[in-house]
Amino acid sequence: MDFLYLSNTPKVIGIMSHPLSQFTFCPKCGASTFVINNEKSKRCTSCGFVYYFNPSSAVACFIKNSQGELLCVRRAKDPAKGTLDLPGGFVDMYESAEEAARREVKEETGLELKECRYLFSIPNIYPYCGFDVHTVDMFFECLVDSFENAKAADDAAAIIPLATKEITPEDFGLQSIKKAVSLYIKD
Repeated sequence: MDFLYLSNTPKVIGIMSHPLSQFTFCPKCGASTFVINNEKSKRCTSCGFVYYFNPSSAVACFIKNSQGELLCVRRAKDPAKGTLDLPGGFVDMYESAEEAARREVKEETGLELKECRYLFSIPNIYPYCGFDVHTVDMFFECLVDSFENAKAADDAAAIIPLATKEITPEDFGLQSIKKAVSLYIKD
């Protein structure tokens, strides 16, 4: 376990593993002298390379049809397999968040979006194969005419259209999605 410090103050705010604790070799020169530099980075004492640990970008989509229903999916994979989710996923390199939203919706539901509007973001930790991926989840409100041609694919096991009044945040398995659904149904 490493101590996590805020700024240059000596006050310890908690004990936790550094997000890069699983990385022991410098990604630039390969030396095993890759040490904590501060709460955001590790530094190689051999070549001097400093790597800043930044969150990955992810998108999630509130997809509404012309009747005002919301399209949810059932998660086909862990984490939270079998729970409700919003279509979405990680942003690829050289892709905008809007492009990622359109691609992920197409991959998981087969739907083409008419409109895609950014709403808000929530920081998250996404457990992946025993590794905690820090993310910034960007949420979009998207419009389609109909859910008629939607088919579950990729990470989605089932398509589940719901009326807004039927939505319960606790039915969603991922923490950032629960928070986002709660915010969305308030408005």
